[in-house]
Amino acid sequence: MSKIKPSQGAPYARIMGVGGYRPTRVVPNEVILETIDSSDEWIRSRSGIATRHWASDEETVAAMSIEAAGKAIADAGITPEQIGGVIVSTVSHFKQTPAIATEIADKIGAGKPAAFDISAGCAGFGYGLTLARGMVTDGSAEYVLVIGVERLSDLTDLTDRATAFLFGDGAGAVVVGPSKEPRIGPTVWGSEGDKAETIKQTESWEAYRNGAPDKFPAITQEGQAVFRWAVFEMAKVAQQALDAAGITADDLDVFIPHQANERIIDSMVKTLKLPEHVTVARDVRTTGNTSAASIPLAMERLLATGEAKSGDTALVIGFGAGLVYAATVVTLP
Repeated sequence: MSKIKPSQGAPYARIMGVGGYRPTRVVPNEVILETIDSSDEWIRSRSGIATRHWASDEETVAAMSIEAAGKAIADAGITPEQIGGVIVSTVSHFKQTPAIATEIADKIGAGKPAAFDISAGCAGFGYGLTLARGMVTDGSAEYVLVIGVERLSDLTDLTDRATAFLFGDGAGAVVVGPSKEPRIGPTVWGSEGDKAETIKQTESWEAYRNGAPDKFPAITQEGQAVFRWAVFEMAKVAQQALDAAGITADDLDVFIPHQANERIIDSMVKTLKLPEHVTVARDVRTTGNTSAASIPLAMERLLATGEAKSGDTALVIGFGAGLVYAATVVTLP
């Protein structure tokens, strides 16, 4: 018989608060057209994107995260000292070590929480949310801060006609805490590493260090392959998340997919047969693709504008480089 004492966590977990930060500089498609041969109409028709935000030198990964975290903590009605875990999902923090989560934890006054970074691309928020739920229910932390943050403008090749218009910067954060009822459903997540080459960094940091190439690495993708995968496979994952939560599309109030491309969003809505009453996040139009930050940023905007309200049932799904994905049903804070 085991002598290990069982964990004393909460029976369930929930999202208690949400916060976001968008850089002050708004970049319209006209700026992108200065370096690629395209048009505003083409960009909008292919992606739905009209503007995106790009960070200044002062709007670092840490600075944006701290702003979003402060809003989420205030929204949750707790103090920074109560945070027992900080999880940061990002692919654009350029220091291999230490984890940026440790700096953020210190700067927000969280004391000595567990703090670590994860790299799961555009599914990173879902991965972080799942880890946070486990920390709360197993008792290793009462409150966990989950941040998705990116400065993808640093990894954008402005001469690449296929990707130059896609990416934006920003940070989104949520606080996960204890609940007496299930407010974060089971996660359907996974990876398809055989498709890893469809979204990738052009060159490794090692190759860049050694002088080949002389151009700073950027994110590139095989657009049509990614589009087909997202449209046909991710709708299946979204349905599995609904099934795992024990609900149907009719039970949903809100759908918050990764804000990669509005055509992908429209296709998923159609495939899932979402009823007209379901509010669909379309933050991509003015924020672009912010990878790990896109879902919490979209969630924050829907709540701020009143398009969604506290207590609504929402399906969230992220998908991207890896290829990786994560979907779950949550109750909005």
